[in-house]
Amino acid sequence: MGEKKQVKEQLAEGFRTLMLEYPLEKITIKMITDKAGLMRPTFYNHFADKYEVLEWICREELFNGADLLLKNKMPDAAMQFLFTKLEKEREFYLRAIKTEGQNGFEQIFCENTQRVLQEAFELYAGEGKSGAGIFTAAGIAQYYAQGLTFIIKEWFHKGLTLSGEEMAKNYRILISHSLVDIVEQIM
Repeated sequence: MGEKKQVKEQLAEGFRTLMLEYPLEKITIKMITDKAGLMRPTFYNHFADKYEVLEWICREELFNGADLLLKNKMPDAAMQFLFTKLEKEREFYLRAIKTEGQNGFEQIFCENTQRVLQEAFELYAGEGKSGAGIFTAAGIAQYYAQGLTFIIKEWFHKGLTLSGEEMAKNYRILISHSLVDIVEQIM
């Protein structure tokens, strides 16, 4: 592993530990570097701010794996991966999801989901299938990213009452059935 990635991982681990103790707003760069056993200037060689650390952790833990699965045409496995990883690291993500606004978890999750989906859609769209209007890879990715972000937030706000595996199955039903089918099933 490269030295740069190792230092990033040290900083991220320090940040993760602090997130389990303090709200994000209370965490300082000095606290992160102290926890990681590094000097403060080192932080700025790797991250712009603490929100970038949160995004890096999300990318490394959630989106890189999901991206690989989607690129291998395994969307169900990608969703299962996301839900089970969030469940496994629930304490960290319970705290992360409370960060709101610009650079908050919701924005980070939605933007990264949209990026991963758009790359997968473009990879498999085929020649001449660029879409028109909102039915572009970007538009469809944005639609699903916003929906998945909402589902994740609701799952966390309700206390993760379902397992990651159950959530992945329910989400699969939601995205693979029409609105009419779903309304008929619950009425």
